[in-house]
Amino acid sequence: MKHEAIALKPIRSLQDALDRCQSLGMRLSRQRRLILELLWEVQDHLCARDIYDQLSRAGKEIGYTSVYQNLEALSSHNIIECIERSDGRLYGNISDPHSHINCLDSQQILDVFVELPQDLIERIEAETGVRITDYRIDFFGYRNPNPKGPAANDATETPAVESKL
Repeated sequence: MKHEAIALKPIRSLQDALDRCQSLGMRLSRQRRLILELLWEVQDHLCARDIYDQLSRAGKEIGYTSVYQNLEALSSHNIIECIERSDGRLYGNISDPHSHINCLDSQQILDVFVELPQDLIERIEAETGVRITDYRIDFFGYRNPNPKGPAANDATETPAVESKL
């Protein structure tokens, strides 16, 4: 994806997230570390209540308010992702630009890195008069029982998609 803001090293690991906190002068409290560890362990999008519940079940003493405040601090500094949904906020471990596949069966959100062909971006820019500096795509669908998809034998070329799947 094109991104012309000040280039920060992408956060691709728990250590990268911890390093970013330190470089921003954020205190690495026990609670903050627990939240980051959980998000990197589960690699899913969770609401504050789910994070609190999972940490509590694991015997980690943390208050719900502390979970919420730390999630807000981490997401406001772009260390974690915050997705606004009609039923609340979800938090994920990847903070740099990426797209999502929204599974309508399981309600799961999957992270994918999609790069559109340059000629398509240029066409959109020409049609709209807007210079594109970044983009995110939300895909919606149902799990396919055939993981290779219905067009597995189709030789049609498609743009590259890097996925965490």
